[in-house]
Amino acid sequence: MQILFLVLFATVSVVHLAASFVSNKKLRAATKGFILLFLLLYYLFAAEAKNGVLIAAIATSWLGDVLLIPQGNGWFTAGGISFMISHFCFIAVYVMSVDFANVNILLTVLAFLVYCALIFLVFRALRPTAPKKLYGGLIFYLFCNASMNIFAFMLLISRPCLATALTYIGAVSFFASDSLLFLTKFYKKPMWRGHFPVMLTYIVAELLITQGIMMLG
Repeated sequence: MQILFLVLFATVSVVHLAASFVSNKKLRAATKGFILLFLLLYYLFAAEAKNGVLIAAIATSWLGDVLLIPQGNGWFTAGGISFMISHFCFIAVYVMSVDFANVNILLTVLAFLVYCALIFLVFRALRPTAPKKLYGGLIFYLFCNASMNIFAFMLLISRPCLATALTYIGAVSFFASDSLLFLTKFYKKPMWRGHFPVMLTYIVAELLITQGIMMLG
């Protein structure tokens, strides 16, 4: 069954990405809610030891996808809150496996400073055009994503292997996806192909994180 759900995940992802590439809003909306649904079903059938917190992380990401389908800042905020909960769930998943005795503090601090610099660049670009009432919330959200990345980084450097490498690459891809989403939605100039790079990096992120944690377990 896990192969079936993985194939369904790949199929609906390709269809959604194609719809995003040609800006077909109806097909994008029709397929978006199935992407993480099939990924969650793949995980449930493929994982021998199921992690309830990872299930919650995928489920809240799925809810965020659904909430972002309608237009409007209210829906955008609700989706952002759901994704923020998802990031906290991912952090909890990573904490379960991090060997804190082997975490290099200097490398971790340097990595955090890199994320701070990236966040500064994103919001310097968005400051003239992003809605003032959302600006602070957007910054806080991206710092939540960066924190998720830092814990994934600590997992990688404390337990270097293919599983933790996939997990960290997925986390980085998630950070890229959210940054691109903010630029696509609020930047003064249209971004290339709109939601296509946003969804490509997002789908890769969710798959790699899920697969990495499953391999580590």
